[in-house]
Amino acid sequence: MSVRTPDPNPGWLSDEDLYEARHRLPMLYVEAIPVRVDPLGYVSEIGLLYTTDENGHFQRTFVSGRVMYRETVRAALMRHLEKDLGPMAMPSLPASPVPFTVAEYFPSPSETGLTDDRQHAVALAYVVPVRGECSPRQDALELTWMTPDEALSESVQAEFAGGRGNIVRAALAHVGWGR
Repeated sequence: MSVRTPDPNPGWLSDEDLYEARHRLPMLYVEAIPVRVDPLGYVSEIGLLYTTDENGHFQRTFVSGRVMYRETVRAALMRHLEKDLGPMAMPSLPASPVPFTVAEYFPSPSETGLTDDRQHAVALAYVVPVRGECSPRQDALELTWMTPDEALSESVQAEFAGGRGNIVRAALAHVGWGR
């Protein structure tokens, strides 16, 4: 049983073609770390999705998804933010499409520390402030807003799969959270 959110516009590859492509070339993704900021622009909360994997194990994650053929990075980022956080999230996309990091996922352990059993993927990662009401996607159990200290705690970091906690740490370091 698939827990993926149905995509009304699956892009340019069928499920079978996507499976074959994932085994032959890197896939391009965008990732977004949703945050709430205070009046001075400092990050006060970070939003993390709580999901289950195919085996029923609970895990933390963040907004992530493929860039489709002929889609701009900005359009892909907005599409996945709306799909994962709901249409009323009111994200503020960065003025520049330059990510805070480029994450490289491999199907087996590598020097990056990031894994994705399905594929070799390259993800452009962004910190995105949101101002509106968020309602998580169908396959997410909840969206939890945490302080940066809570998100960096050992217990929360242990809930990330495939090294994704490293992305959260890098995002918070990028916005100056160095505690």
